[in-house]
Amino acid sequence: MKRFRSLWMLTAIWTLLVSVLASGCTGISHSGDNRRESPQPFQGKTITLVTANHPWADAIKPLLPEFEAETGINVIIQGFFEDQLTQKLTLQLTTGSETPDVFMYRPLQEGKLFYKNGWLEPLDDYVQKDAKYDYSDFSGEAIRSATVDEKLAGIPVIMEQGILYYRKDLLQKAGIPVPDTIDELVSAARKLHDPDSGVYGFIARGGRSALVTQVSSFLYSEGGDFTNGQKATINTPEAMRAFTIYGSLLRDYGPPGVINMSWPQASALFAEGKAAFYTDANSIYKSASDPARSTISEHIGYASFPAGRSGSRTYNITSWGLAMNPRAADKAAAWAFIRWATSKEIVLQTQRKGNPGARHSVWNMSKGTAGFPKEMVEVIKKSGVGGVDHDRPTVINVAEARETVGEIVQRVMMGDPDLQQAADRANAALQAILDKEAE
Repeated sequence: MKRFRSLWMLTAIWTLLVSVLASGCTGISHSGDNRRESPQPFQGKTITLVTANHPWADAIKPLLPEFEAETGINVIIQGFFEDQLTQKLTLQLTTGSETPDVFMYRPLQEGKLFYKNGWLEPLDDYVQKDAKYDYSDFSGEAIRSATVDEKLAGIPVIMEQGILYYRKDLLQKAGIPVPDTIDELVSAARKLHDPDSGVYGFIARGGRSALVTQVSSFLYSEGGDFTNGQKATINTPEAMRAFTIYGSLLRDYGPPGVINMSWPQASALFAEGKAAFYTDANSIYKSASDPARSTISEHIGYASFPAGRSGSRTYNITSWGLAMNPRAADKAAAWAFIRWATSKEIVLQTQRKGNPGARHSVWNMSKGTAGFPKEMVEVIKKSGVGGVDHDRPTVINVAEARETVGEIVQRVMMGDPDLQQAADRANAALQAILDKEAE
């Protein structure tokens, strides 16, 4: 009888051991106390992801183990500052490298150049053949920002609109309502401008290239644009009015040295309580409102961009997207990552960290707006409908075009008496860029 029991126990142990070894070979994922098989379609594959040093990248990194467990793909991630990122990508893609497989890029800054050089894999077939991905859920303006020659060159991960930041306490004390129009903004900035007390009426980007994206909302709201088809239009009456308003606000009610400021300097100054009004992108609100850096976080208000002669028309763009290297060794694996990173579930998680995504459904979830001030959410929802799908001239040589536009505004800031002549010369320079690229 003892021999029988021993044989039974040995048989049971052997059966259990075989079962454990078999489960180890197929892969097991755990969900509570239940075990289920979890096949990994890309087991053993590796992709390289190159990102900007950006809050979106910070939000996606902790989620990567989840993706790796689901797919079997090992993700090697590398991060760079913006200028370094462009240099890194240009060097690798010029040499025909298979890596990076996936990378962050700025569609309106590098999109046309990268696409012309064959560095962006068109993603139209990927999104259109995948009904579960729900491509129609993305903002139309965001998609147009990432489209080149009618081809989808990347998937939006960060969407931006121009908004008005303001000091609630200063407006309340002075009995001034939140400006609804550009004229009201100018008037309010004049009244609240008090440099002797360390408060300036207005702050925004003043650097030649940096200011272009922010003056664009003034330009559109006054009825202008950088171009009309293949015709440069930065010397029209509408453009001159917009550039003059923006430049005069900075010259008359801005701080010393504003002509050299980009967004980090401008947002820091506003966060220190040194300006009554600040116009910039909604995506950088934490730089101005983070209590760890801001002395006025509890006093910051958010409003839609004020209306000009053509209404309130701000940019509504993809500022950062994810692209695929056309020479990636395994495009299916690369798309699997892009698909996952831009899915509703992951956009929800990155947006909760304060990264404004481009999926309508996430903005309609209470969890999707939890990472933003309630007042700002209403502004974003309002600004996210319609708007203009670019915030700079849409050309290949963006850097030169931005310098050309920015020069006009800086001449306003410096009080140039021959402004129209300068604008005519700048318009001719922009037209030359357009004509050369059309050849």
